[in-house]
Amino acid sequence: MATFVKILIGSILVAYLAMKWTAPSFDPESLKGARVLVTGASSGIGEQMAYHYARFGAQIVITARREKVLQQVAEKCLSLGAQKALHIAADMANESDPERVVDFALEKLGGLDYLVLNHIGPTTFGMWEGDVEHTRWLMKVNFFSYIQMAWRALPSLEQSKGSLVVVSSVLGKMTNPFTLPYSSTKFALSGFFGSLYHELAMKKSNVSISVCTLGLIDTDSAMDKVRGITKVPAYPATEAALNIIIAGATRQLDLYYPWFTQVITLIKDWSPSLTNYIIQNSYSYIP
Repeated sequence: MATFVKILIGSILVAYLAMKWTAPSFDPESLKGARVLVTGASSGIGEQMAYHYARFGAQIVITARREKVLQQVAEKCLSLGAQKALHIAADMANESDPERVVDFALEKLGGLDYLVLNHIGPTTFGMWEGDVEHTRWLMKVNFFSYIQMAWRALPSLEQSKGSLVVVSSVLGKMTNPFTLPYSSTKFALSGFFGSLYHELAMKKSNVSISVCTLGLIDTDSAMDKVRGITKVPAYPATEAALNIIIAGATRQLDLYYPWFTQVITLIKDWSPSLTNYIIQNSYSYIP
């Protein structure tokens, strides 16, 4: 069994390196003047994406719920080199706000080259205790608002041969404890945008879709929840943000960051017992 696992992991690593070797190269100049809308940009990965886009000289609209914090992020973006940096406060649980944000970006930027969907609603990290209403609310924020914004932006992205970038999670590819509502929304994203990719391809659409599957990232909100509970290593938000931007700019269908998240999602189907053992022993839990 041990030999089989070693051969399996070795084969996956070789395939991964071959894929990276043949991947399209990233040209930072391609983002100069690009019209970008980033959601969930007041902190964490979204904030770091805004700063990276600014350094590349993009025109940026950022959104989140906290207007004062958004203003500070926008000001920093301008200092880093953004051609434009505008902000609009919005609550993605409000049915009208997702489309209002897209309309604002289209009006202020004259169109969109990149729509980067990154926002998430707050949720607990612990055993599920039957709170169906919270799950329903989180689905509005983490899923329904994504598809609203994507549909609203698609005509402009079609005109610009643009990219739709969806920030998801390894928890949308494989089941884990303590994250039931969150994981459900991420599985929904994988299903919807994976299917939308096929439909756009069949229609010969100009729009690319990049679904970004992330592992544990060292954002303040994530670390506050998992500290002392999980043994899984956390990876830097600024590096995750840059990888997401590159995936969109090079029109990659899938991004896995860090790289081993892809290995884990493959192994789960080939050796479910091993995967389940690793998952359940990655957390500190006493009944």
